[in-house]
Amino acid sequence: MALNGFLEFFQKGKTFRPKKRFTQGTIRYSLHKQAQASLSSGINLRQVVRLPQGENMNDWLAVHVVDFFNRINLIYGTVSEFCTVNSCATMSGGPRYEYLWADGVQYRKPTALPAPRYIELLMDWVECQINNENLFPVSTDVPFPRSFATLCRKILTRLFRVFVHVYIHHFDRIVSIGAEAHVNTCYKHFYYFVQEFELVSPKELEPLAEMTVRVCRDT
Repeated sequence: MALNGFLEFFQKGKTFRPKKRFTQGTIRYSLHKQAQASLSSGINLRQVVRLPQGENMNDWLAVHVVDFFNRINLIYGTVSEFCTVNSCATMSGGPRYEYLWADGVQYRKPTALPAPRYIELLMDWVECQINNENLFPVSTDVPFPRSFATLCRKILTRLFRVFVHVYIHHFDRIVSIGAEAHVNTCYKHFYYFVQEFELVSPKELEPLAEMTVRVCRDT
């Protein structure tokens, strides 16, 4: 499934929040366009996620974190009206997995929240991180912080939880609007990327382990 078709499909629907864009003329903009071109060409996703020769790993990370935020935002937007306090009283991935929210500010201790509130806070938090130019520098003259890789791991781990909730609790909605192939393509891209660079722990990936085996069958 080409990326262009994926984006066109979801852009016709509801967007959970505005997209984060790269500044034209920057290295990250060029890497973003390069990654989009590779996806659109139908190259195997395992190859697409590999760091291009001669490129900086932090730039590659930044491009993908922002891209995944944008696409997961679009995916959740298609099911958000069905994800309510009543239908999803907890942020869970089935009966075995429940996620608690903590941000060190408003919620200093891990707190159980309804899924829509949890995801709203999660997206707000990610958006705050990627819009902070001290954390995600726009200029190549500004170095990435030493903790950048750690921050990206935390962001991607939290974004993965949105996949878990959508797949387990709202996949019927995804199927009903004909978006199954599009969502699966996005998930495969995300999964291969975090696996390539060991960015999400195996324990965090467990809730979708069986589905991942079915969806990610290509080599």
